[in-house]
Amino acid sequence: EALAIEQASAKETGNLGYLARILAQATMPHAKLTTNEYQRRNGDLVISILSPSEVGLPYGHYPRLLLSWITTEAVRTKSPDIVLGDSLSQFLRQLGLTSSGGRSGTVPRLRDHLRRLFCSSVSWNYKSSADNGEARYSIHPIETATLWWDPKNPEQPSLWKSRLGLNQRFFDEIINRPVPIDMRILRALAHERSPLAIDIYTWLTYRLFYVRSDTTVPWEALAMQFGGDYTRLRDFKKFFLKRLKLVLQFYPDAKVEPLDSGLKLCPSWPSIPPKLSGP
Repeated sequence: EALAIEQASAKETGNLGYLARILAQATMPHAKLTTNEYQRRNGDLVISILSPSEVGLPYGHYPRLLLSWITTEAVRTKSPDIVLGDSLSQFLRQLGLTSSGGRSGTVPRLRDHLRRLFCSSVSWNYKSSADNGEARYSIHPIETATLWWDPKNPEQPSLWKSRLGLNQRFFDEIINRPVPIDMRILRALAHERSPLAIDIYTWLTYRLFYVRSDTTVPWEALAMQFGGDYTRLRDFKKFFLKRLKLVLQFYPDAKVEPLDSGLKLCPSWPSIPPKLSGP
């Protein structure tokens, strides 16, 4: 699968996707949490996610697939009104998933994660350590959601279109500065059920685009950004390197080197070369 991705570009195969830049800088929970509030830090930027306690926070690879698909559709259509498809099975196929029922099947899990994602609000707080400047704002990224699918008959087309309405600020962020990604890589990492690998891939292709000289990101900073339930830094480092090895199978152009002090980033091609990143 990695070899096939290397031999043909994402644009040539119709797999050019996008992700909101803010989502490449800070991540969602990797696993289910008992709390309804979640926070991640990336340097001077702090992102908080809040969801009603009876719904719960989005987590794992499902919301990552959903947000990348939503972002890609917004860039493609240039509209905050996102149509999800005629049937639930059709939408699942667009995400690279197969339709299956039962308690642990893709149909109930997708509906659960859709609900978690739709009910979540996000706040950004940027506080400059250099000049004490501060900026913050909060939004509901998905302001409206109407789902007409029948979960018991996922192949059955609905009479009305299921659709989403994006917050205007979130939509503007998507349109103005999207991060180009290869949807084949995202789906392959999702099949490994590794949200951390997805986060590493999207972060690397975003960050390496701006690297002009060798830069080392400390392990402490990476742990704050990518997180996870690790009480010891060495445990995070071990698991991060394991997932990094998986990511590099699909993104061999990423020039990175693990050091004792952190991860060294060297000037590299992003996953989607600039000349191929246009919609």
